[in-house]
Amino acid sequence: MSEVRAGDAFPVFGTEDLERQLHVFAKDAVSAYRREKTRARELEHALGTLQQAYLETIRSMAFVVEAKDAYTGQHLERCRVYGVRLLEELGIAEEYPDAQYGFLLHDAGKVGVPERILSKPGPLTAAEWRVMRTHPLIGYQMLASIPFLQNAAELVRSHHEMFDGSGYPEGLRRDEIPLPARVFAVIDAFDAMTTDRPYRAAMPIERAAAELTRMAGTQFDPDVVAVFLPLCDRLTA
Repeated sequence: MSEVRAGDAFPVFGTEDLERQLHVFAKDAVSAYRREKTRARELEHALGTLQQAYLETIRSMAFVVEAKDAYTGQHLERCRVYGVRLLEELGIAEEYPDAQYGFLLHDAGKVGVPERILSKPGPLTAAEWRVMRTHPLIGYQMLASIPFLQNAAELVRSHHEMFDGSGYPEGLRRDEIPLPARVFAVIDAFDAMTTDRPYRAAMPIERAAAELTRMAGTQFDPDVVAVFLPLCDRLTA
């Protein structure tokens, strides 16, 4: 390799040469930007397709669990829609992207509860209630080992906990309950109250909202209720 010595001449570029070189650099930069933009669009499309595939798979799993109840499928989907909207309004949807799967799979653990208990027409005995109350833990065990369902698993585990600590299976209270589970408690109760059931007609939205307000601080997180109430009319329109 030749060495550069004092006195050696360096090439001198004129203005036109520099302009041509800058023009080449600019074209290369634009081409590289366009290639990266195309790749980003392709990756975004692939990610969207994958997320939709996840959602459809989870829907299928949820509907299999609840196949005997024609009402349940609509309830599950409404809970997902309401829950995602409430998470967005709370500003935490990006923190819990898998919460919508938990909204759909909250009762998945019922597959481990004997049919004679699930389908019993009358009141459950104390022993039967103890069995029934294991379903959140069974559901958690089903989902906990799936990497993209970690938050969903926690929601499933805690969806029967109450804000004042009177829920189950662990008697968690206040912030001990994962926030997506506190969200679910509100939207699940609202949907149950505002839809027809075999044993009663749907409540008016205003009455359901009043019930949520009445139970805020005991069954429900009052901060979540306060954010949800303004959404009620828009969600059911």
